[in-house]
Amino acid sequence: MSLSRLQKIISESGLLSRRKADSLIKQGRVTLNGRKAIIGEKADPLSDHILVDGKDLPDKVNYKVILLNKPPGIISSCKDNHGRETILSLIPEHLRHGIHPVGRLDSYSRGAILLTNNGELTLRLTHPKYSHTKTYLVWVSGQPSQLILDNWRKGISLDGKMTMPATIKVKEVMNNKTLLKVTMKEGRNRQIRKLAAIFGHPVKDLQRIAIANIKLNGLQEGKWRELNSSEWISILN
Repeated sequence: MSLSRLQKIISESGLLSRRKADSLIKQGRVTLNGRKAIIGEKADPLSDHILVDGKDLPDKVNYKVILLNKPPGIISSCKDNHGRETILSLIPEHLRHGIHPVGRLDSYSRGAILLTNNGELTLRLTHPKYSHTKTYLVWVSGQPSQLILDNWRKGISLDGKMTMPATIKVKEVMNNKTLLKVTMKEGRNRQIRKLAAIFGHPVKDLQRIAIANIKLNGLQEGKWRELNSSEWISILN
């Protein structure tokens, strides 16, 4: 018999982080063999019956989460009907099975993109209701006025629907172009490019540097690394 703390067992199932598991145990939402569990309690994941909100833990899956620094010109999908190179071509074959991109970057854009076989993680990062941010460095033509930046921050109508508020900081101005740091909680198709064009300052270069708390942190363009669960489990909270 191998005993582990309940919050560790729950976390390793991929359902929740340890911190969130602690919280649910305190709230009485975790049961062990038919009774409410208590903080610090240990169990055997193979023989004990653990329920969270009345549901069994998911079978332990070898979840893969890969961070890729996508170069421009690469398609953010698993396959392309036109024979263009896709992001899977940058990942070793033994890691490709069952993984899919989390959201997209258009072919002209570059930067951080995740690939995973964890459907819940994909949902949490792509559905606006979970409010996970994406951060971009964007070179635009010219120098946007304060009024334009304020309107962009507050949100405008795009394709018949208001955009969500965004954080926009001017990082640099040079040679009739401006570097913006854009942080947003939604990611409609080519949203930044469309907004920049509407405001009269087309995008010259777009790089995503972070997805939620996951950052490129020096990962070279075209390279990838597999993330430890500790780097992404908090997103499931």
